[in-house]
Amino acid sequence: MLNPLLSLFDTAPFSQIENKHFLPAIKELISQTHAEINAIVRNEEAPTFQNTVEALEYSGAQLNRVTDIFFNLNSAETNETIQKLAQEISPLLSDFKNDLLLNQALFERVKAVYDHKDQGSLNTEQTMLLEKQYKGFARNGANLSEANKTKLRKIDQDLSKLSLTFGEHVLADTQAYALHLTDEVQLEGLPEGAKEAAAQTAEEKGKDGWIITLDYPSYIPFMKYAKNRELRKELALAFGARGFQKNDNNNCEIILQIVQLRHQRAELLGFNSHADFVLAERMAKTPEKVTSFLEELLEKAHPAAQQEFDELEAYAKEKDGIDRLEKWDGAYYAEQLKQEKFDLDDEKLKPYFQLEKVIDGVFTVAQKLYGLHFSETNAVDIYHPDVRTYRVSDDQGKEVALFYADFHPRPGKRNGAWMTSYKPQQQKDGKNDRPHISIVCNFTKPTASKPSLLTFNEVTTLFHEFGHALHGMLANTTYPHLSGTNVYWDFVELPSQILENWCYERETLALFATHYETGEVIPQKYVEKIKESTTFHEGMQTLRQISFGLLDMAWHGQDPSGITDVKSFEEAAFSSTQLYPPTPETCMSTAFSHIFQGGYSAGYYSYKWAEVLDADAFEYFQQEGIFNKEVATKFKDHVLSQGGTKDPMDLYVAFRGKSPNPEALLRRAGLLEKN
Repeated sequence: MLNPLLSLFDTAPFSQIENKHFLPAIKELISQTHAEINAIVRNEEAPTFQNTVEALEYSGAQLNRVTDIFFNLNSAETNETIQKLAQEISPLLSDFKNDLLLNQALFERVKAVYDHKDQGSLNTEQTMLLEKQYKGFARNGANLSEANKTKLRKIDQDLSKLSLTFGEHVLADTQAYALHLTDEVQLEGLPEGAKEAAAQTAEEKGKDGWIITLDYPSYIPFMKYAKNRELRKELALAFGARGFQKNDNNNCEIILQIVQLRHQRAELLGFNSHADFVLAERMAKTPEKVTSFLEELLEKAHPAAQQEFDELEAYAKEKDGIDRLEKWDGAYYAEQLKQEKFDLDDEKLKPYFQLEKVIDGVFTVAQKLYGLHFSETNAVDIYHPDVRTYRVSDDQGKEVALFYADFHPRPGKRNGAWMTSYKPQQQKDGKNDRPHISIVCNFTKPTASKPSLLTFNEVTTLFHEFGHALHGMLANTTYPHLSGTNVYWDFVELPSQILENWCYERETLALFATHYETGEVIPQKYVEKIKESTTFHEGMQTLRQISFGLLDMAWHGQDPSGITDVKSFEEAAFSSTQLYPPTPETCMSTAFSHIFQGGYSAGYYSYKWAEVLDADAFEYFQQEGIFNKEVATKFKDHVLSQGGTKDPMDLYVAFRGKSPNPEALLRRAGLLEKN
C-alpha cells in the first residue's frame, strides 16, 4: 500500500491521507525511530555531544510530524474513526516514549556527556539541549529499578488513554445538546446576527426555527443578550454539566483516576506531588510559590470583585427584581450594566470587526513590528475547505514560515482557540528549515446577509493566538525541541498575551476597524470607550482566573487518594473565590480540558503569571511607542526567536533590562486604585 505518510513531504499531504494510513504509518515510523536509537546506542565510539545528544535530538523527525498531523486533526477535524484510532495510537506512543526514556544504554551515553559538560566547548544552546535531555531521562524514570520502570510504563499508558477519553466525553456532551426554539419571542434581546446564525444552524439540522448550541459563538451571545431567564438557566446548566451527567460521558471517575495516577507517577520519581514534579521545570519552581502568587493576587482582587458583584446584583434587582444573582444572570446583567456605563456593546462594535479586516490588521501589526509579509496561497494542501494558508516572508522576501488559519466552528472541531505546528523550525546540514504554524479558532460563520463579524473579545482571541503563532514563526534556533513555543509553560503565554494589548490602542484599531458596509473608521468615541471599559469587572475576571488556578493546584498539589467526590472537592477548592450561589447540577472539573486533556496540569496559574510579564513588557512598548522598531526588535531577538535556548527570566531581562514588576499588572487591571 502506498502510504503518503511514509514518504518524505514538506507540507502535510492532507488530500492524500486517509484514516487507514495513520496506524500502519505510525507503527512503521516507531520501528524506524527505534532503529535510529539503536544506531546511537551501538556506536562504538565514546559518547560525544554530536554522536549522542545531537543524534538523539534529530531522530524520529518523520514520526513527530505524522503524530502532529494526527493529533491536530483529532482536535480540529475529528470523527469516530479518528477517535478510535487515537485510543490505539496513544498507548503505542506512550510505550515508545517509555522505550526511549527507560533505555538504560541510551541514558548512560547521555549521562556520560552530561557528566563531562563542564570540560567541553558547548555553546549556550547545546548546554541547554544536553540539560533538557538529561532531565528528560531522569524525570521519566531512567534512574528507577526495573520493577518501578514497569509500573511507570503502565501508568503512562493508562494516563494517555484516560485523557483522550476525558476529551471525547466533553466533546460528545457538547455536541449532544441543542436548544431548539420555535417561538421568536424566546429570542428576545438576541442580536440579529446571532438570530440569523441560530436559524442557519436549525436549517443545517433540518429543523424549523432556531437552534442554540454549546459551541461558544452560539452559547456566549445567548448568555449575554437573551432576556428569557429560564432559557439562560437551561443553557448554563447544560454547559456546566458537560462530563457531569448520568450518562456514558461522565468524567468524575476518570478525573479521580487521572489525579491518582499522576500522583503515583510523581512519587515513583521522588516528588511529593504532581505539582512538585511539574513545577521543577517552570519559572515558578514550587507549588508553594504558585499558591503564594495566587493568594497575593486574590488578596488584591477579592475586595474589588466583591464590590463589582454587589453592584451587579443590586443592578439586577433594581432593573428586573432579581433577588439573587445566579451564574446564568452574570453575563446578561454585566452586558446591560456595561452598556449603561459606557454606552458600548458588542453589537455596536461588531460591524467594525469584520474577520477579513481583523486578519489584515493583525498581519499589518506583524509587518510594522517585525517586518513580516503574508501572502495567501491556494497551492497548499488543506484538511478542510475552511482552512486558509499564507506564505510568510521578511522585508527581503526571504521565507519565514507557512501559516494555516482555521476560523469557524463545525462538527468534529473542539471548542476554544489554539495554536499548533505541523513542522518545527530547526537548523540542520547547513539549512534553516522554516516552520509550518497553525491557529484554530471558533468564530461566528458568515451568514446569507453578513460576513463573519467578531465581538471585541474574539478580536483579542485572534490576536492572542496570533501571538503564539509569531513565537512559532519567528523561531530561529538550531534544535527543534528548543524552538518556538518549546519553552517553560509559564513563559509560553507571554508572546500571546502581550499581543492582545495592541487591540486596545487607537493606532492599531485605525488599521483595520472599519464598518463592513460603509467603510467608516471606528469612531473615536468607541475607541475611548473600549479603553475605558478595559477594567470593567476586572476584579471578577481576575478572581475567576485565580479560582481556576487554585482548583488546578488543589487537584495536583497533594495526595489525592482521600478524594472520593469530585463535586464536593471542587466546592472546597472554590470556597475562597465563590461569588455566585453554587449549582449542584454543574461541575467545572469534569470539562476542565486544560488540565485533564491539555498540558496545563499544575500549570493553569501560568496565564496570570504571564500577565505579570506581558503587562510589564507592554509598559516598555508604551513608553517608547507601540510600533517602536527598536523595542520590537529587542522582543524578537531576545524572546520570540530564542525559544527555550536560555532560562526564560534571562531572556526577559535581556529584553526589558530589568526583572518584571508585578504592579504593572495591578495598574493595568485597575486593582491598585480599587483597593
